[in-house]
Order: sequence, then C-alpha cells, then structure tokens
Amino acid sequence: MKTKRKVKELIDKVRLLFCKDRESYFLLYNFLGFIPRHLHPYQTAFTHSSSTSGHNKKLKNNERLEFLGDAVLSSIISDYLYTTFRNQREGFLSKSRSRLVCRDSLNNIALKIGLDKFIGSTNKGQHHNTHIYGNALEALIGAIYIDRGYSFCRTFVIEKVLTVIPDIESIIKDDNNYKSLLIEWSQKEHREVTFNLLSEEKRTDGLLFTTEVLVDGELYGLGEGFSKRESQQNAAKEALEKIKN
Repeated sequence: MKTKRKVKELIDKVRLLFCKDRESYFLLYNFLGFIPRHLHPYQTAFTHSSSTSGHNKKLKNNERLEFLGDAVLSSIISDYLYTTFRNQREGFLSKSRSRLVCRDSLNNIALKIGLDKFIGSTNKGQHHNTHIYGNALEALIGAIYIDRGYSFCRTFVIEKVLTVIPDIESIIKDDNNYKSLLIEWSQKEHREVTFNLLSEEKRTDGLLFTTEVLVDGELYGLGEGFSKRESQQNAAKEALEKIKN
C-alpha cells in the first residue's frame, strides 16, 4: 500500500515538471504536503463570496464546496472519535464532534495551518467576520475530497488538521456550547425555550443574523452573528447570564 502511494507521488512530481501553472501547484504542494491533480477545486475553495461581487459575479466562490466539506469533515471526525474513544456513549461523541467542528475551533485551525494567506476576499482584515477562515477550511476539505477521494481526505484531516490541536480532550471538555447548555437547563427546570430568527441584514462583509431567545415566552437574550448558529449561541449566552444573575 505504501509502495503504491510512493509511486503515485513520484508520478505526480514528474507530471508537475511538465504542466502549466507550475508555480501554483508548487505553492499548494508546500502548503498541503501533496500535489493536487487539479487546480480548479482549490482555487474555488480559496475564493470567498465577497470577492465575487460586482464585475466578478460570474466567478465561483467557495460556498458550495463549504457545504460539501462540512459533511465530509463531520463524517471523518465522527469516525475518528468513534475509534479513539471506544468506551464513550453517543452523547459524549456528539458533543465532542460539535466542539471540534464549531466555528471558533475551525477558525483557529485554519489560522494555525496558514490558510488565511490563500483566501481571496475583500474583507480579510475585518476581524469580526473571521469565520471566513473556518468556512474556507471546510471548502478546502471539500476540494480535497473531489480531487483525491475520501480516504486521502481522511488522512489529510487526521495528519494535517487534527495534529495542530495540542490537546483534543481539553477542547472536548471545554463546554462553551451555550445553546446546548440552555436547552439542558430548560429540560431540567421544565421551561420552554424558543429561538427566533429576527433579521438577516445583508452587508458588504456578509449576512448578519439577529436571533432572540425566549424562555416561557419572555425575552431572555439577543444575539448577532455572521451565521445563524453564531447568533443563536450569542443569544443563548446572554440568556444564561440572565439566569445566573
């Protein structure tokens, strides 16, 4: 198996010497640790929607690849957790996966591996919207899946992505899923919790979502975010602070 892999890598390197866009291939090789077979999926993965507005509208952005990569990453992480934590129950595995693939975690991983240097966006410097890095990481995983298949993509995630997390167990134990905590509290206290999306504001740096959380019909928290999930988490955090006080 290893011999076949080495032969394929050698063939890819030889092919690289005679292909067009050698500079782009070499840049990706230095970043990814392998030679892509096709450039296009990676170029799309690095293209944020903000850079395809106006006269560039016909260019493809990474939103579709992000959708695909999210599903592939979830599958790989599920497999990894199932294999690594053999004695843990389903609830532990679900929470662990949620924390590993949450936006903050993916953003941090993307920055650690240097993905931000490859992203084409008009708003990279706007730190409140740094979820673009986590989105791009998912899109990159989608691109690798299309270019090299699931098995190769799984190896990349485990060897390149998960290895930059110094202590996976500490992330798993760090319970900052405010929505989940609020729902758990409501179930114990027999209270009704409702999340309502109030608005979607289209801005130059993306969609800004505003969510309210009601407890037994009473407003307990408001949250904003550049994804529905982020706005729900911020609203739940505010609600938990109100409950605590």
